[in-house]
Amino acid sequence: MIGHSSVMDHVARILAQWNAERPDLDVKPMGLLGRLGRLQSYLMREIDGVLVTHGLNRANFDVLATLRRAGKPHRLSPGDLLAATMVTSGTMTNRIDQLQKQGLVERISNPHDGRSVLIGLTAQGLAIVDRAVTDHVANQHRLTSMLSEEDFKMLDALLARYLAAFENQIEN
Repeated sequence: MIGHSSVMDHVARILAQWNAERPDLDVKPMGLLGRLGRLQSYLMREIDGVLVTHGLNRANFDVLATLRRAGKPHRLSPGDLLAATMVTSGTMTNRIDQLQKQGLVERISNPHDGRSVLIGLTAQGLAIVDRAVTDHVANQHRLTSMLSEEDFKMLDALLARYLAAFENQIEN
C-alpha cells in the first residue's frame, strides 16, 4: 500500500528546490498538478502496453469501446461518437476510416434516415474489443491495487469533485 506524505517523490524534490530559491512563491499547486501529470504519464504508458497487444491504440480503442458499451446492435451515428469521445469531426472520420480498413467497424446506411450512416462494430471488432476491454480492466485493477480500499474511495471522490468543477465551468 502507498505510504503517506513522508515519501520524497520527484515532484517533492522540485518543490524543495523552488522553496529554497523562491520562498516567496506558494508552489503547492505545482506539486499537485505535477504529480497528476507524472502519474498520468506512467498510467498511460501502462495502458498503451496492454492495448498494443490487441493491435490497438487508445484512440481506436476509444471508438471500439464506445460502440461496444452502446449495447446491441453496437451502432452509433458519427455525431453520437463525436459527443462520446470529445474529438473533432476530422479526427473521428480518420479513426473510423482506419478502423474500417482493419475490418473492425463498418458504415451502415441509417434505416431511419437514408441520407446518413451509422458506424457499427463488425464481428471481428466486437471480438477484439471484448478481449481488449477484459485485459484493460484487469490492468486497471493492477494499476490501482497499491491503494487501500479507503484511499481508493477517497481519491476517487476527490478527483470526481475536482473534475466536476471543471466540467461545470466548461458547460456554463
